[in-house]
Amino acid sequence: MTDFTVGDKDFLLDGRPVRLLSGALHYFRVHEAQWDHRLAMLRAMGLNCVETYVPWNLHEPGPGRFHDVGALGRFLDAAREAGLWAIVRPGPYICAEWENGGLPHWLTGPLGARVRTGDPEFLAPVERWFRELLPQVVARQCDRGGGAPGERGAPGERGAPGERGGPVIMVQIENEYGSYGSDQGYLRRLTELVRECGVTVPLFTSDGPEDHMLSGGSVPGLLATVNFDRHARDAFDVLRRHRPTGPLMCMEFWCGWFEHWGGEREARDPAEAADALREVLESGASVNIYMAHGGTSFGGWAGANRAGDLRLGALEPDVTSYDYDAPIDEAGRPTEKFRLFREVLARYADERDGPLPPVPDAPPALAAPVEAAITEWAPLDDVVNTLGGPETESVAPPSFEDLDVDRGLVRHRLRVPGPRRPGPLTLLGLRDRAVVYVDGVRAASPAGVSTGGRARAEDDVSLPDGVAGPADVEIWVESLGRVNYGPRLGELKGVTGGVLHEGQFLHGVRSRGLRLDALDDAEAVGRVPYKPLPAGLPEGEPLTDRGLYRGRFTVRGAGDASLTLPAWTRGFVWVNGFCLGRYWSVGPQRSLRVPGPVLREGDGNELWVLELDGAGEARGRLTPA
Repeated sequence: MTDFTVGDKDFLLDGRPVRLLSGALHYFRVHEAQWDHRLAMLRAMGLNCVETYVPWNLHEPGPGRFHDVGALGRFLDAAREAGLWAIVRPGPYICAEWENGGLPHWLTGPLGARVRTGDPEFLAPVERWFRELLPQVVARQCDRGGGAPGERGAPGERGAPGERGGPVIMVQIENEYGSYGSDQGYLRRLTELVRECGVTVPLFTSDGPEDHMLSGGSVPGLLATVNFDRHARDAFDVLRRHRPTGPLMCMEFWCGWFEHWGGEREARDPAEAADALREVLESGASVNIYMAHGGTSFGGWAGANRAGDLRLGALEPDVTSYDYDAPIDEAGRPTEKFRLFREVLARYADERDGPLPPVPDAPPALAAPVEAAITEWAPLDDVVNTLGGPETESVAPPSFEDLDVDRGLVRHRLRVPGPRRPGPLTLLGLRDRAVVYVDGVRAASPAGVSTGGRARAEDDVSLPDGVAGPADVEIWVESLGRVNYGPRLGELKGVTGGVLHEGQFLHGVRSRGLRLDALDDAEAVGRVPYKPLPAGLPEGEPLTDRGLYRGRFTVRGAGDASLTLPAWTRGFVWVNGFCLGRYWSVGPQRSLRVPGPVLREGDGNELWVLELDGAGEARGRLTPA
C-alpha cells in the first residue's frame, strides 16, 4: 500500500514530495492488444503516470444495460504492470472530442439543458453508472493491495505502482465544469457520491485558467488544476488567486489539437511545444500531457463542436483520427516532439528511478500492400429494412433520440398532398445533414447545408427547387457527431422541428433508424440481401450508388495498416467486423487506421463499406502503417 496525498505545496508519496509527469492515453481509442506498447512508450518518454477519461455512453448504451465496464480495470492493470501511476477522470461528462461528451443520448434527449446539474432525473442515472463503474477504480487505488488475485502482477521496479498497492492516485470530479455551469450543489453531490462508492484517493477538478471557470468549476476542499497550452506562469498566477496553497498542476497541457472534417491540418511546432512544457516544469508544477498518444475514435464515436466564441455557431464535426499532433502519433510511433519532450522530461525525472527505459520497437506493420476487391452490395433501403429498428408513424419526424439512434442515420417517408403547385419544402431544426428524394429522384442539397465538413449554424433549411404535389418524399438524415463542448451539448439530432411545404406542416411521417452498432452483429449483416456488382464495370469506374458494399481479401504478414477508398464520398468502414470509423472525401483525413490485431493472417478477411452519398471504385487499398 502507498500513501498519496495533496500537501500544501507538493504531492506527497509516503510523505516525500513527488512530481507527477503524466500523459493522456484513452484506453477506448487504442486497440486493447496494443495497450502495453503505448504505455511502454509513455514510460520511455519519461512519464511516471497515465491519465484516462471514461466514456459513459460507450459503456451504458441503454439505461441499465452495461457493456464491458471491466475494460477500465484491465487498462489500469496494464498501467500498473508498465510501472505507471494512473489518474482516472470518470466524468460523467468528459468532452474529449467524443460523441456527446460521453453522455448517453438516451439521457440528454429527454433532459436537454438539465444535464450536468443537480436535477434528480440526471443524478439518478449518474449514481447508477458510478456504482457500476467505480468498483473498477476502488479495487486499484494506491492505498489498496493492488488488483484482484490472479490479475497482472507488479512490474518489479523500485517504487513502481503495484509494488505496494494499485496504480490509481487521483480521481477527477466532473470535467471543466466552469466552462459550462455554476451548480455548486451538483459538484458537491458528485463528490459525496464518489466517496460513497469507496474512492479514498485525492479528488480534484480541472478548468481553464480564467476567473469564471475556476470559480464555477472548483470545489472547496478539493485540489484545483488548470488546463492550457502555453504561458504557464500566467495560468498558475490565476490559479493562485483562487487557491493560494496546494500543488500546481496543468491537468491538460495541450501539446497539439484536434481536427474537423473540411478543415485544415493541425500541427504545433515541436520546439515551441517543448519550450512551453519546460515552462510548466520550471514553475515547479506537475503536468499531464494532453495527448501523449491520441489514438483513433473508432466506431464512429468522434464528436463535434460549434463554432464561435460562445460555441453557438456552425457545426464542426471531428475527424476519426485523434492523432492530436501528439508526441506519439496515431500509429504509436515516436515523433520529433517525442524526442524533444523526452529531453525535457529527463531533467525532471526522479533520480531514484534510474535512466529512462529505451524506446520500444514499433508494432509490426502490414508486410505488403493489399487490394480488397468489392464484389457485392445492397442498396441503402435494403440495409435499413434489414438492420434498422422498427418503423414508426407519427405526426412529425421523430428525433434520433426518439428512435434510440446514437450514431447512424434515419429515413423519413412522407407525402406532399396534391394537386398543388411547386412550393418550398423546408426542414425545420435539421441536425446535421439531409439527402432528399422526391418521387425517387435525388433533389439538390437543401439550401444552407454545406457540401464540406461544416454544417450551417442555422437549423432551418429548404430545398432550392420547389416541390409540386402530390409527391412522395424521402428524407435521409445523418448525424455527424453530437456536440461535445459548450452550451449546445446534448442537443437533439434529426429533423427536430417538422417538415413544411408552402408553410404547411406535413404529417403522417413514417420513420426508421439505423444504429451503427447494428453492424456489430455479423450474422445480421449476413442477412442483408446483397447482389453482385454490375457486370463489365470498367476498372476505376465509380459505383455511385449509396449502400452497403462488401469484399474479401487475403493478408500475408498481418500488421498495422492504413485503408484508403479511392473516389468514395462519405460513410463508415468495418474490417473483420471492427468499425474503423467515418471516412469523408472533404478531408483533411485521407485514410483510416487499421490496427494490426484486427487483421487475420491468410484468407477470410472482410471489408464492409457503408456509403451514404456516392460510392467510388470497387476496391479498398491497405498499405503498411
